[in-house]
Order: sequence, then structure tokens, then C-alpha cells
Amino acid sequence: MTAPNSKTSLPHLMVAPNGARRDATAHPTIPLTDDELVQTAIECHNAGADGIHIHIRDSDGLHLLDAGRYRALLACMDDVVPELYLQITSESANRYEADQQQQMVRDLQPKYVSVALREMVRCEEDWAQAKDFYQWAEDTGVEIQHIVYSPTELQSFLENCQLGRIAGEHQLLQLVLGTYDGTQISRPTDIRRFVDLMAASGLSLDWGLCAFGPEETECLIEAIRLGGKARVGFENSLWHADGTLAKDNAARVREVKSGISLLTSP
Repeated sequence: MTAPNSKTSLPHLMVAPNGARRDATAHPTIPLTDDELVQTAIECHNAGADGIHIHIRDSDGLHLLDAGRYRALLACMDDVVPELYLQITSESANRYEADQQQQMVRDLQPKYVSVALREMVRCEEDWAQAKDFYQWAEDTGVEIQHIVYSPTELQSFLENCQLGRIAGEHQLLQLVLGTYDGTQISRPTDIRRFVDLMAASGLSLDWGLCAFGPEETECLIEAIRLGGKARVGFENSLWHADGTLAKDNAARVREVKSGISLLTSP
């Protein structure tokens, strides 16, 4: 599963500092404004993150897809943390339809964006538009990290790549372990099901993982051990492995970075 030179490798440790839903009632340091996001990017880069997954909010703190706002924020981040991999989200958060999500990406033409398969294709009839969007991104050089939420979704993704519905000889994946509402707990042993499916596909893949709950840190370290990448931050979890509330996103980055370093220690 080696990446061809034509695509950028995913960052080893990406931070997702806010997500689409959490606000200051969940944690006082969740970055909601663009200025707060820039400061968080600096702090997390200093703590060891080499990428950031970015959500923006409107004046009421609600999830927003806006090409102009994203363009200005990306330019600012690129200026202050030029080494950081800057990935925007196209998440719907129950506010946007697939055509609106796709149009925002077309208008912005970001280098890196995450796109959930389940949001692009809700029924079989959606495939024509989705296929056109995926082909446009491939032709334009917009690198999509495809989000899949279960082994079943991953299997569907891999099959549709083989059918030619999802363009590209090399794919970037974001595997989601567990659920936001806590109904499915993230456990390190569950990663193997994803890994086995990817290996059996024979496709060229680069993948990262995010997880929820008390075993988040252990899950991310296991993902690295299995050849993947890690995504940590307040979008997914607010707590350290010992159950204590993290001070901020940079503290979560430091804990996971420290755990990863032990994998290569003599």
C-alpha cells in the first residue's frame, strides 16, 4: 500500500481541534473563531502535530461551509505554520446537502479536504453526481481523504473504487472507530477488521484513524503500529488515557505523540 509520488502522504499526527458540534460548554478552550483556530494550529504544531483538520463556525457558533472564509483562514495558517498540512472539512452536520458540499469544494479548490462517502451517496441515484465530483477532484489536484465509519462502509468504498466510481489509483482514507454518541465504544482490537479489508483489496491506500472514548489514545497508537496515521483532538475526545480532562488540544497531541515515540524507542 505504498503511495505514488503524485499524492501527498497523510500527516502522521493530525489534530481535529473543534469539529462541527462541540462548543465552550463542552470545554472552554475549544477554538470557535478563526483567530482561535490559528492560535490552536500554532500550539498543536509546536506540540508535535503535522496536520490540522479544520471546521469553521458562523457568528452563532454553528458549523459553516464557506469558501471565502476558508480561503482567508488557510492563507493565514499557511503564513504562520507553513509546515502544517491544512485539511478542511466538507461535513454536512445536518445543515448541507451533497450538492452544496461539493460546490463549496469546487469553489475553494483546497489542497486537502475530507469527504464522507455516506454524505455523497445516500442512495444509488446519487452515484452519477458523486462520480463526477470525485473525477473533478482527481483531475484538479484536490486531494480527498475519504471518511468511512465502519468496516461495511469501507468494503463499499473499496468495491466502488474497483468499479471506477471513485477516481484515482491511490486513495486516502479516514477510518472512524466508534461513534460520537458513545453507543459504540472505540477499542484497539477493532482496527484489525479495517486493516484486513484494506490489505485484501490490493489497492494503494494511505489511511488515518480517529477514535472516541476512554481508549482513544490506545487506539491511535495501535493505528500507528499497524501502519496507519492518527487524528486526535477535541472533535473526537476531550480526555487523556488516565481519564483526566485535557487542558487543551495541544495537551492531547503531546500525549499521543509521546505514546507513538515509545513504539520506536529501543
